Amino acid sequence: MAKRDYYEILEVNRNASETEIKKAYRRLAIKYHPDKNQGDKAAEEKFKELTEAYAVLSDAQKRVTYDQFGHAGMNGGGFSSGGFDFGGGSPFEDIFGDIFGDIFGGGSRRGSTRGRRGDDLRYNLTISFEDAAFGAEKNLQLPRKQACESCGGSGARKGTEARACSTCRGVGQVRFQQGFFTMTRPCPDCHGEGTIIADPCPDCHGSGLIKKKRNLSLKIPAGVETDTRLKLSGEGEAGTQGGPAGDLYVVITVEEHSIFEREGQDVICEVPISFVQAALGCEIEVPTLEGKVALKVPAGTQSGKIFKLSGKGIVSLQGYGRGDQMVVLRVEVPTKLDARQRELLNEFAAVSGEDIHPIGKGFFDKVKELFG
Repeated sequence: MAKRDYYEILEVNRNASETEIKKAYRRLAIKYHPDKNQGDKAAEEKFKELTEAYAVLSDAQKRVTYDQFGHAGMNGGGFSSGGFDFGGGSPFEDIFGDIFGDIFGGGSRRGSTRGRRGDDLRYNLTISFEDAAFGAEKNLQLPRKQACESCGGSGARKGTEARACSTCRGVGQVRFQQGFFTMTRPCPDCHGEGTIIADPCPDCHGSGLIKKKRNLSLKIPAGVETDTRLKLSGEGEAGTQGGPAGDLYVVITVEEHSIFEREGQDVICEVPISFVQAALGCEIEVPTLEGKVALKVPAGTQSGKIFKLSGKGIVSLQGYGRGDQMVVLRVEVPTKLDARQRELLNEFAAVSGEDIHPIGKGFFDKVKELFG
């Protein structure tokens, strides 16, 4: 069966403008779209016919060829020259971007192919032990690429605009024949951008981006630790050609504390006491992240004894529960004794019996059992 005339299919005359052709196709495509005519084979064929007609008549070069040679000049639907295929392959690529993007809210396909997402950025932030435990708010000064204010990110001098590349027709890629295969590569004229900037913006030199410092306020949640990564969506470098901005990743390093150590959600603190306090018992003040608290040390406490202060640790990063503080007592032995102190200790040793050294007694009993 001979193909119908493309102008007849779109119900326009041969002198119809590009806008009239587009409106005609839009009206008819909505009417015969498969989603609105499910199971209707006639509507499906009509839709395919409309799409083929629009693919030719919406393209200036193809239209000229069609007007001169009719269907015989279409070479299978695409107009080729010099090894480059300006037909772009399937006509659905351009048609659906320009027409159905507006109808169904999908946006222009061409714009989406050219738009490039901005780079992600990493910012290393060192915070105190207390900030990690309780959370904090920090002000960051971040150098990054942002959309040029002078040209609005277009890269073209104010008052001018970039034009679609005539070589790739704004797609950013060209197709070429390699033996039996058709391949694509970035357009050599626009370098894959899809547009040509004839008069570049003097501030960004046509890139559409400038480097500028940005002040950001960052909320650090309680419970973070070294190597925790906090993501700030859209705070990376700006995209190009309408593409979205990248993300900012803040990587945390927690400073070591002079008193406290962290083990998960628990806090560990070593507290020194004298051997007299350990022997007789006492009450001491113990530092915590929220201030000092009183701790009763029973008589006969040995070095290394651990006391738990419930709920004095670090809040879970997930937002539930809090760790404890472990107080490790270290009994200090005096290194310098005067004559009177030495005399008293010798007297203490003379009157001391084995019963006051339970750990030592137990140890030597084990040695006797081991060696006989």
